[in-house]
Amino acid sequence: SKATVSVLNCCDFSSIRRDSLLPPPPPLDMASNSDLDKHIEKLKKCEIIKEADVKSLCKKAKEILVDEPNVQVVYSPITIVGDIHGQFYDLKELLRVGGDVPDTNYLFMGDFVDRGFYSVETFLLLLALKARYPDRVQLIRGNHESRQITQVYGFYDECLRKYGSVNVWRYCTEVFDHLALSALVENKVLTVHGGLSPAINSLDQIRTIDRKQEVPHDGAMCDLLWSDPEDIDGWGLSPRGAGYLFGGDVVHQFNTHNKIELITRSHQLVMEGYKSMFNDTLVTVWSAPNYCYRCGNVASILELDEHLQRNYKIFEAAPQEARGIPAKKPTPDYFL
Repeated sequence: SKATVSVLNCCDFSSIRRDSLLPPPPPLDMASNSDLDKHIEKLKKCEIIKEADVKSLCKKAKEILVDEPNVQVVYSPITIVGDIHGQFYDLKELLRVGGDVPDTNYLFMGDFVDRGFYSVETFLLLLALKARYPDRVQLIRGNHESRQITQVYGFYDECLRKYGSVNVWRYCTEVFDHLALSALVENKVLTVHGGLSPAINSLDQIRTIDRKQEVPHDGAMCDLLWSDPEDIDGWGLSPRGAGYLFGGDVVHQFNTHNKIELITRSHQLVMEGYKSMFNDTLVTVWSAPNYCYRCGNVASILELDEHLQRNYKIFEAAPQEARGIPAKKPTPDYFL
């Protein structure tokens, strides 16, 4: 129409940039996923990624974790994993036995680092998998995801040795502060690293904890990461010097009050891979075979199907021919 032509004649199209007429660039997360896939491929070979890449990976992970509640909501089917402790090649064996990500949904109950030779590669691989498949991989905090503990049991020294500075350790410990404290599978199975607390009677009390901090020396958050079940009545002092011992009556009362059928936890070496207690209302799952490369134990993972039926898969340490040689200290740049 004449009116349309008149409007078009009045418009100045010279100010429109040519690139604004082109298709929009791919979303940032697509580029990010491509980077994550490269990181995962490299880390699966037990090769470290660049410090700058660790920084960006940790930033991405924190953006995901900060939105997760203290009691992370999880759906079945799910495979529950206990302590890993830097035993990278045994983690690869675990993924071979349980199925790779994203084909299998995993919930890791903490203690990813310390004691083993490959805490850096182990934690960064799990973090990259979490960042790449946030709905398939759940990570909750263990007592070793702590600045104080990692300076004693190996992770700090390993970061310093492999990167020549403590920056990577700092990036990772910031992620530790963002990890959830527990997870709830189908509102029926509570997973936590250590155990229960006399300061906590309900799940809502876990939900209100300010978790974005270094693990305290006492209190509810400390207890969730440090406590252990024991064949006693009520509560007892823990020989660990943190957390408590708690008996079957405590578990029964907590489970009944919160309508929970099972508590799964890790935190204690079990020679048989897992240990059920208190009429199958609590189970310890241990996932580091031949712990510290000398204990001779087997390990397990717990598979929960759509109906929360339990299947424990037992596995042994990765065969010697599948293992690498621990990385030696790199030559500092100023000597090159």
